[in-house]
Amino acid sequence: MTYSSGIGSMPGGSLGAELDNARSFDEAQRVVMGETSIPHLVELPGRGAIASMIGRTLGLMTDLGFDLQPAGWRLSSRGVDQRRAASLVAQDLDVVSQIEVTGFFKIQITGPWTLAAGVEKPKGDRILSDVGARRDLAQALAAAAATHIADVRRRLPNATLLVQIDEPALPAVMSGQVPTASGFHRHRSVDAPLASAGLEPILAAVAEAGGVPIVHCCASDVPVELLRGAGAKGVSFDLGILAASAYDQIAVSLEAGDWVFLGVVPSTDSVLDAKAVTARAMRFFDMVGLAPTPTTVLTPTCGLAGATPEYARRALELAAAAASSCS
Repeated sequence: MTYSSGIGSMPGGSLGAELDNARSFDEAQRVVMGETSIPHLVELPGRGAIASMIGRTLGLMTDLGFDLQPAGWRLSSRGVDQRRAASLVAQDLDVVSQIEVTGFFKIQITGPWTLAAGVEKPKGDRILSDVGARRDLAQALAAAAATHIADVRRRLPNATLLVQIDEPALPAVMSGQVPTASGFHRHRSVDAPLASAGLEPILAAVAEAGGVPIVHCCASDVPVELLRGAGAKGVSFDLGILAASAYDQIAVSLEAGDWVFLGVVPSTDSVLDAKAVTARAMRFFDMVGLAPTPTTVLTPTCGLAGATPEYARRALELAAAAASSCS
Protein backbone atom coordinates (compact mmCIF):
# COMPACT_ATOMS: atom_id res chain seq x y z
CA MET A 1 0.00 0.00 0.00
CA THR A 2 1.16 3.52 -0.83
CA TYR A 3 -0.10 6.22 1.54
CA SER A 4 -0.92 9.89 1.14
CA SER A 5 -0.42 12.76 3.57
CA GLY A 6 0.24 16.49 3.85
CA ILE A 7 3.29 18.38 5.05
CA GLY A 8 1.71 20.53 7.75
CA SER A 9 0.34 23.95 6.88
CA MET A 10 -3.05 24.71 5.36
CA PRO A 11 -4.68 27.99 4.28
CA GLY A 12 -6.91 29.78 6.75
CA GLY A 13 -6.80 31.81 9.94
CA SER A 14 -6.40 35.51 10.54
CA LEU A 15 -4.90 37.73 13.20
CA GLY A 16 -7.21 38.52 16.13
CA ALA A 17 -10.28 36.57 14.95
CA GLU A 18 -10.46 33.85 17.60
CA LEU A 19 -13.82 32.36 16.63
CA ASP A 20 -13.02 32.42 12.91
CA ASN A 21 -9.65 30.80 13.64
CA ALA A 22 -11.28 27.98 15.59
CA ARG A 23 -13.66 27.35 12.71
CA SER A 24 -10.81 27.52 10.19
CA PHE A 25 -8.78 24.98 12.11
CA ASP A 26 -11.72 22.63 12.57
CA GLU A 27 -12.54 22.77 8.85
CA ALA A 28 -8.92 22.33 7.73
CA GLN A 29 -8.36 19.42 10.13
CA ARG A 30 -11.49 17.66 8.89
CA VAL A 31 -10.34 18.10 5.28
CA VAL A 32 -7.03 16.47 6.14
CA MET A 33 -8.75 13.67 8.06
CA GLY A 34 -11.03 13.00 5.12
CA GLU A 35 -8.62 13.26 2.21
CA THR A 36 -5.42 11.56 3.42
CA SER A 37 -4.59 8.04 4.54
CA ILE A 38 -2.00 9.44 7.00
CA PRO A 39 -3.64 12.57 8.42
CA HIS A 40 -1.56 15.18 10.21
CA LEU A 41 -2.02 17.87 12.82
CA VAL A 42 -2.88 20.98 10.81
CA GLU A 43 -0.86 24.19 11.09
CA LEU A 44 -2.48 27.51 10.15
CA PRO A 45 0.33 30.09 9.97
CA GLY A 46 -2.25 32.64 8.82
CA ARG A 47 -3.15 32.98 12.50
CA GLY A 48 0.10 34.86 13.08
CA ALA A 49 3.63 34.30 14.37
CA ILE A 50 2.46 32.16 17.30
CA ALA A 51 1.01 29.73 14.75
CA SER A 52 4.08 29.61 12.52
CA MET A 53 6.26 26.55 12.28
CA ILE A 54 8.81 28.10 14.65
CA GLY A 55 6.27 29.70 16.98
CA ARG A 56 4.37 26.46 17.59
CA THR A 57 7.57 24.61 18.45
CA LEU A 58 8.82 27.32 20.81
CA GLY A 59 5.45 27.15 22.52
CA LEU A 60 6.14 23.52 23.39
CA MET A 61 9.34 24.37 25.27
CA THR A 62 9.33 24.87 29.02
CA ASP A 63 13.07 24.70 29.73
CA LEU A 64 13.81 27.87 27.74
CA GLY A 65 11.92 31.13 27.39
CA PHE A 66 11.31 33.16 24.24
CA ASP A 67 9.50 36.34 23.36
CA LEU A 68 8.36 37.84 20.09
CA GLN A 69 10.13 40.97 18.87
CA PRO A 70 9.54 42.99 15.67
CA ALA A 71 12.46 41.11 14.11
CA GLY A 72 11.09 37.72 15.15
CA TRP A 73 11.48 35.26 18.02
CA ARG A 74 14.24 35.87 20.58
CA LEU A 75 15.68 33.82 23.44
CA SER A 76 14.52 35.59 26.61
CA SER A 77 12.26 35.05 29.59
CA ARG A 78 9.05 33.18 28.81
CA GLY A 79 6.82 35.84 27.26
CA VAL A 80 3.11 36.12 26.65
CA ASP A 81 3.47 35.16 22.98
CA GLN A 82 5.22 31.91 23.87
CA ARG A 83 2.40 31.11 26.29
CA ARG A 84 -0.15 31.93 23.60
CA ALA A 85 1.65 29.61 21.19
CA ALA A 86 1.49 26.79 23.75
CA SER A 87 -2.20 27.45 24.34
CA LEU A 88 -2.91 27.36 20.61
CA VAL A 89 -1.31 23.93 20.18
CA ALA A 90 -3.32 22.64 23.15
CA GLN A 91 -6.54 24.02 21.66
CA ASP A 92 -5.79 22.37 18.32
CA LEU A 93 -5.16 19.04 20.03
CA ASP A 94 -8.45 19.40 21.91
CA VAL A 95 -10.21 19.50 18.54
CA VAL A 96 -8.32 16.49 17.17
CA SER A 97 -8.97 14.47 20.32
CA GLN A 98 -12.71 14.71 19.56
CA ILE A 99 -12.13 12.90 16.25
CA GLU A 100 -11.69 9.14 16.16
CA VAL A 101 -8.09 8.61 15.04
CA THR A 102 -6.78 5.13 14.32
CA GLY A 103 -3.76 4.01 12.35
CA PHE A 104 -1.01 6.48 11.49
CA PHE A 105 -1.16 10.15 12.50
CA LYS A 106 1.58 12.73 11.89
CA ILE A 107 2.64 15.71 13.97
CA GLN A 108 5.31 18.29 13.13
CA ILE A 109 8.12 19.86 15.19
CA THR A 110 10.70 22.35 13.91
CA GLY A 111 14.22 20.93 14.03
CA PRO A 112 17.16 22.32 16.02
CA TRP A 113 19.13 23.74 13.10
CA THR A 114 16.18 25.58 11.61
CA LEU A 115 15.37 26.97 15.05
CA ALA A 116 18.99 28.01 15.58
CA ALA A 117 18.98 29.76 12.21
CA GLY A 118 15.66 31.49 12.82
CA VAL A 119 15.70 32.53 16.48
CA GLU A 120 17.85 35.29 17.98
CA LYS A 121 19.98 35.36 21.12
CA PRO A 122 19.02 37.88 23.86
CA LYS A 123 21.35 40.55 22.48
CA GLY A 124 20.75 39.84 18.83
CA ASP A 125 22.08 37.64 16.03
CA ARG A 126 21.10 34.03 15.61
CA ILE A 127 21.44 31.23 18.12
CA LEU A 128 23.37 29.55 15.30
CA SER A 129 26.37 31.74 16.16
CA ASP A 130 26.69 30.46 19.76
CA VAL A 131 27.74 26.85 20.41
CA GLY A 132 26.49 26.88 24.00
CA ALA A 133 23.13 28.36 23.08
CA ARG A 134 22.74 25.79 20.30
CA ARG A 135 23.39 22.98 22.78
CA ASP A 136 20.86 24.37 25.27
CA LEU A 137 18.30 24.76 22.49
CA ALA A 138 18.77 21.17 21.32
CA GLN A 139 18.37 19.81 24.84
CA ALA A 140 15.26 21.89 25.50
CA LEU A 141 13.81 20.80 22.18
CA ALA A 142 14.38 17.12 22.92
CA ALA A 143 12.63 17.45 26.28
CA ALA A 144 9.74 19.35 24.71
CA ALA A 145 9.35 16.74 21.97
CA ALA A 146 9.10 13.92 24.51
CA THR A 147 6.46 15.79 26.52
CA HIS A 148 4.49 16.73 23.39
CA ILE A 149 4.48 13.18 22.06
CA ALA A 150 3.29 11.86 25.44
CA ASP A 151 0.46 14.41 25.38
CA VAL A 152 -0.58 13.47 21.84
CA ARG A 153 -0.44 9.75 22.64
CA ARG A 154 -2.65 10.31 25.67
CA ARG A 155 -5.19 12.16 23.54
CA LEU A 156 -4.99 9.74 20.59
CA PRO A 157 -4.42 6.34 22.23
CA ASN A 158 -5.27 4.37 19.07
CA ALA A 159 -2.90 6.24 16.76
CA THR A 160 0.64 5.36 15.69
CA LEU A 161 2.59 8.62 15.69
CA LEU A 162 4.89 9.71 12.89
CA VAL A 163 6.84 12.79 13.99
CA GLN A 164 8.04 15.09 11.24
CA ILE A 165 11.09 17.17 12.15
CA ASP A 166 11.05 20.21 9.88
CA GLU A 167 14.56 21.20 8.79
CA PRO A 168 14.23 23.47 5.74
CA ALA A 169 17.28 25.50 6.82
CA LEU A 170 19.64 22.55 7.32
CA PRO A 171 21.35 22.70 3.89
CA ALA A 172 21.88 26.46 4.27
CA VAL A 173 23.35 25.93 7.74
CA MET A 174 25.75 23.31 6.40
CA SER A 175 26.83 25.41 3.41
CA GLY A 176 27.30 28.65 5.34
CA GLN A 177 24.43 30.47 3.64
CA VAL A 178 22.54 31.75 6.72
CA PRO A 179 22.92 35.58 6.86
CA THR A 180 23.99 37.37 10.01
CA ALA A 181 21.71 39.98 11.60
CA SER A 182 23.30 42.76 9.55
CA GLY A 183 22.80 40.88 6.32
CA PHE A 184 26.34 41.71 5.20
CA HIS A 185 27.91 38.41 6.23
CA ARG A 186 27.09 34.73 6.56
CA HIS A 187 27.32 32.46 9.57
CA ARG A 188 30.12 29.91 9.53
CA SER A 189 29.18 26.62 7.91
CA VAL A 190 28.45 23.61 10.11
CA ASP A 191 30.21 20.42 9.04
CA ALA A 192 28.41 17.10 8.65
CA PRO A 193 29.52 15.47 11.95
CA LEU A 194 28.43 18.53 13.93
CA ALA A 195 25.14 18.80 12.03
CA SER A 196 24.44 15.14 12.75
CA ALA A 197 25.30 15.56 16.44
CA GLY A 198 22.85 18.46 16.65
CA LEU A 199 20.03 16.33 15.26
CA GLU A 200 20.67 13.21 17.31
CA PRO A 201 19.09 14.36 20.62
CA ILE A 202 15.73 15.28 19.07
CA LEU A 203 15.56 12.17 16.88
CA ALA A 204 16.45 9.95 19.82
CA ALA A 205 13.89 11.69 22.05
CA VAL A 206 11.16 11.12 19.46
CA ALA A 207 11.99 7.43 19.17
CA GLU A 208 12.23 6.93 22.92
CA ALA A 209 8.85 8.60 23.39
CA GLY A 210 7.23 6.15 20.97
CA GLY A 211 7.19 8.23 17.79
CA VAL A 212 8.74 7.52 14.40
CA PRO A 213 11.21 10.33 13.55
CA ILE A 214 11.00 11.60 9.97
CA VAL A 215 12.90 14.65 8.71
CA HIS A 216 11.33 17.02 6.19
CA CYS A 217 13.67 19.16 4.10
CA CYS A 218 12.34 20.96 1.02
CA ALA A 219 15.74 21.82 -0.46
CA SER A 220 17.46 20.30 -3.47
CA ASP A 221 20.45 18.97 -1.55
CA VAL A 222 18.74 16.92 1.18
CA PRO A 223 21.53 15.17 3.18
CA VAL A 224 19.72 11.85 3.34
CA GLU A 225 22.70 9.76 4.49
CA LEU A 226 23.46 12.22 7.30
CA LEU A 227 19.81 12.19 8.45
CA ARG A 228 19.68 8.40 8.54
CA GLY A 229 22.97 8.29 10.44
CA ALA A 230 21.57 10.73 13.02
CA GLY A 231 18.59 8.46 13.70
CA ALA A 232 15.89 9.45 11.20
CA LYS A 233 13.58 6.61 10.18
CA GLY A 234 12.30 8.47 7.18
CA VAL A 235 12.78 11.51 4.99
CA SER A 236 10.34 13.92 3.33
CA PHE A 237 11.33 16.05 0.33
CA ASP A 238 10.20 17.96 -2.75
CA LEU A 239 10.74 15.55 -5.63
CA GLY A 240 10.56 18.37 -8.18
CA ILE A 241 13.76 20.04 -6.94
CA LEU A 242 15.59 17.05 -5.48
CA ALA A 243 19.14 16.81 -6.82
CA ALA A 244 19.85 13.68 -8.82
CA SER A 245 22.78 12.99 -6.51
CA ALA A 246 20.30 12.24 -3.71
CA TYR A 247 18.44 9.55 -5.63
CA ASP A 248 20.80 6.74 -4.67
CA GLN A 249 20.52 7.68 -1.00
CA ILE A 250 16.71 7.67 -1.24
CA ALA A 251 16.89 4.24 -2.86
CA VAL A 252 18.93 2.97 0.09
CA SER A 253 16.26 4.32 2.44
CA LEU A 254 13.51 2.56 0.49
CA GLU A 255 15.37 -0.75 0.51
CA ALA A 256 15.95 -0.41 4.26
CA GLY A 257 12.21 0.00 4.87
CA ASP A 258 12.43 3.65 5.95
CA TRP A 259 9.52 6.01 5.42
CA VAL A 260 9.91 8.03 2.23
CA PHE A 261 7.56 10.99 1.72
CA LEU A 262 7.65 12.05 -1.93
CA GLY A 263 6.44 15.60 -2.57
CA VAL A 264 4.81 15.19 -5.97
CA VAL A 265 1.86 17.62 -5.94
CA PRO A 266 2.60 21.36 -6.36
CA SER A 267 1.88 23.26 -3.15
CA THR A 268 0.30 26.22 -4.94
CA ASP A 269 -2.50 26.19 -7.48
CA SER A 270 -1.75 23.90 -10.42
CA VAL A 271 -3.60 22.30 -13.34
CA LEU A 272 -2.01 18.86 -12.85
CA ASP A 273 -4.37 15.90 -12.72
CA ALA A 274 -4.03 12.59 -10.88
CA LYS A 275 -2.60 10.86 -13.94
CA ALA A 276 0.23 13.40 -14.20
CA VAL A 277 0.97 13.19 -10.48
CA THR A 278 1.09 9.40 -10.64
CA ALA A 279 3.47 9.61 -13.62
CA ARG A 280 5.78 11.90 -11.61
CA ALA A 281 5.96 9.39 -8.79
CA MET A 282 6.42 6.33 -11.00
CA ARG A 283 9.12 8.08 -13.04
CA PHE A 284 11.12 8.45 -9.84
CA PHE A 285 10.72 4.77 -8.99
CA ASP A 286 11.75 3.81 -12.51
CA MET A 287 14.90 5.93 -12.16
CA VAL A 288 15.94 4.25 -8.90
CA GLY A 289 14.94 0.80 -10.15
CA LEU A 290 12.51 0.08 -7.33
CA ALA A 291 8.79 -0.24 -6.77
CA PRO A 292 6.77 1.75 -4.22
CA THR A 293 7.10 0.21 -0.77
CA PRO A 294 4.62 -0.06 2.14
CA THR A 295 6.40 2.93 3.68
CA THR A 296 6.01 5.20 0.64
CA VAL A 297 3.88 8.31 1.13
CA LEU A 298 2.85 10.79 -1.57
CA THR A 299 2.40 14.41 -0.48
CA PRO A 300 2.32 17.97 -1.74
CA THR A 301 5.80 19.38 -2.30
CA CYS A 302 5.58 21.58 0.80
CA GLY A 303 3.00 23.18 3.07
CA LEU A 304 -0.25 24.45 1.56
CA ALA A 305 -0.60 27.74 3.45
CA GLY A 306 -0.07 29.71 0.25
CA ALA A 307 -2.77 27.86 -1.69
CA THR A 308 -6.45 28.67 -1.96
CA PRO A 309 -8.69 26.52 0.27
CA GLU A 310 -10.14 24.88 -2.83
CA TYR A 311 -6.74 23.96 -4.20
CA ALA A 312 -5.46 22.77 -0.81
CA ARG A 313 -8.24 20.18 -0.74
CA ARG A 314 -7.57 19.34 -4.38
CA ALA A 315 -3.85 18.85 -3.71
CA LEU A 316 -4.59 16.32 -0.98
CA GLU A 317 -7.11 14.59 -3.24
CA LEU A 318 -4.48 14.35 -5.99
CA ALA A 319 -1.92 12.86 -3.60
CA ALA A 320 -4.48 10.29 -2.44
CA ALA A 321 -5.51 9.38 -5.99
CA ALA A 322 -1.90 8.98 -7.10
CA ALA A 323 -1.11 6.89 -4.02
CA SER A 324 -3.99 4.59 -4.90
CA SER A 325 -2.69 4.23 -8.47
CA CYS A 326 0.84 3.45 -7.22
CA SER A 327 -0.28 0.76 -4.78
